Amino acid sequence: MANRAIFYILGMLLFYLSLLLIIPFCVSLYYSSLPIFSIRGTPFSFFCSIILSLICGLCLRSHFKDGKKNLESLSERDGFCIVTLSWILVAFFGSFPLYFSGTCAEFVNAYFETMSGFTTTGATIFKTIETIPPSILFWRCMTQWLGGMGIIILTVAILPEMRIGGYHLFRAEIPGGSTFERIKPRISETAKVLWGIYCLLSLIEVVLLFLGGMTLFDAFCHTFTTMSTGGFSTKTDSVAHYNSAFIRFVIIFFMIMAGANFGLHYVIMKGHIKAVFKNLELRFYLSLIGGASLFTFMVLLFSSNEKSFIQFFGDSIFQVVSIVTTTGFMTADFDQWPNILRIMLVCLMFVGGCAGSTGGSIKVIRILILSKFILRELQKLIQPRAVIHVKVGEKTVDRETLTNILAFMFMFIFIFITGSIIMAGLGMDLTSAVSSVAATLGNVGPGLGSVGATGNYADINFIGKWVLVACMLLGRLEIYSVVILLLPLTWKEK
Repeated sequence: MANRAIFYILGMLLFYLSLLLIIPFCVSLYYSSLPIFSIRGTPFSFFCSIILSLICGLCLRSHFKDGKKNLESLSERDGFCIVTLSWILVAFFGSFPLYFSGTCAEFVNAYFETMSGFTTTGATIFKTIETIPPSILFWRCMTQWLGGMGIIILTVAILPEMRIGGYHLFRAEIPGGSTFERIKPRISETAKVLWGIYCLLSLIEVVLLFLGGMTLFDAFCHTFTTMSTGGFSTKTDSVAHYNSAFIRFVIIFFMIMAGANFGLHYVIMKGHIKAVFKNLELRFYLSLIGGASLFTFMVLLFSSNEKSFIQFFGDSIFQVVSIVTTTGFMTADFDQWPNILRIMLVCLMFVGGCAGSTGGSIKVIRILILSKFILRELQKLIQPRAVIHVKVGEKTVDRETLTNILAFMFMFIFIFITGSIIMAGLGMDLTSAVSSVAATLGNVGPGLGSVGATGNYADINFIGKWVLVACMLLGRLEIYSVVILLLPLTWKEK
């Protein structure tokens, strides 16, 4: 493995993190009434975090500067190693402001919250959000925005020296990387385009939410967590706090946009709108949202004595979109809905958004390909001599992609079952144990039972939190990048 290049990139990431921390540091200066160097104030906690990240980053970058010449020749296993270590390290240093400020008295809680942020999970250990300092609220929302498109993809966009090596990092980090296609010849250009689209959509949403009645602070925070499909809010009641149909419509629209393939947004900007709606994954994604929303609305309407047509209609669409895109915003406590809807929503947690989106979980394209594969196997039982290809649109899915998807599905299910057994063994009831793993592995956030409603995980014990932290990381990096580092073969020299 290219160890020196790996540590050089880790140093660069910590250096960039120290620069990014300046933004919430400025926010803390604006909202704090205490002097900058008061150890009880949030500005001091951000200042210390900046200095620590900067020193560690510069030391790594300086000591391993000769690794810069090997960036272009990074192998695929180097890419997996860099991506996994980067997310663990960035979450570690990113948790310092929460810990140093005393917002989280225990480091495990600070790390849980920060990993939940960067992985865009949205699970939280805070029971009352409004009591948290504004700068910490801003930072936890900002971690989701950074993690949504990807901290490695941002690095690839900034470091043109990566080239081929950057492609391995890109595929290892982006959701649905095995099925995502680059939209530019150079991977650094693809990364820049994706981040450009991400920033543009974010800016538009900030303006719309501000015009809808949110404060500028809340507009930025909710945009960060909508476009990243993260779900953190500045309010304990989440989006339900804002009794505004306009705000809910705006958030629904941008959740759907964030859950779609960002490559399609680029195609739209190029003016090829008809080509977008021919995309089978997008059509399946929108049909799933439409069908599940209609079903939810009908069940709510006929199972309640209160015939609140408008409320049920709005809550049905919002919660289905929120769960399918793995955002996790709340306008209603779906844990109080009929059991058939609770089961359906848990199933939707496993679907996720499209490949190349900021959504988590399995991804629509994998579900689609797997469905077609099962159909092909059934057809071959009837016509054993027939040669039947698995196709998505006009494109035939090759054997390597099919094998990759089948292996991914097996590992996903295995980790889900194992995690559920561990959480149940730690004392959680079955509903809470199963949904907590589903919600963290799928990067959704809220679940059922004790982790329902606002997705609060404060009462889970020490070991349970670390198990769920692992689930968040596995889910965000789509298992392969993390698991491959546990194989002895990975560490053997070629």
